Amino acid sequence: MALAGESASREHRLSLEITRIFDAPRSLVFKVWSTPEHALRWWGPRDFTAHSMKMDFRPGGAWRGCIRSPEGQDYWMGGIYREVIEPEKLIFTFAWDEEGKPGADTLITVSFADVGGKTRLTFHQTPFDSVDERDSHQEGWGECLERLREYLSDV
Repeated sequence: MALAGESASREHRLSLEITRIFDAPRSLVFKVWSTPEHALRWWGPRDFTAHSMKMDFRPGGAWRGCIRSPEGQDYWMGGIYREVIEPEKLIFTFAWDEEGKPGADTLITVSFADVGGKTRLTFHQTPFDSVDERDSHQEGWGECLERLREYLSDV
């Protein structure tokens, strides 16, 4: 039987949190997360390209996207928006969609805080099945957020 502390420790190990400060107003950072035209420009790890992004941007609405690796491999993903509080917070599910079969859902919460005209973005994703899976997502989302930073400097 797991003790409460062990359960909390396991939950922490299987969660991902990334915080970044962007030199852009919160309303703009929120907008580039909430419109397909913008997301297509920065979504995905370095050297990947997003070539499909559909968003029914409302609580209960579905989203689906595809990123392509430098080798030409497509990776489909999707989920459901659970909560949309403009321009403060997004909560949505995320699952890889391999060969038309959705994988395990994770829950992503993205918070946007105004910090003197800049935006502090806090990204949280949980639960992962393993530390390796979490670390893989940390690398991918970290690169994705760097691409977001570059894109915001051009918008």
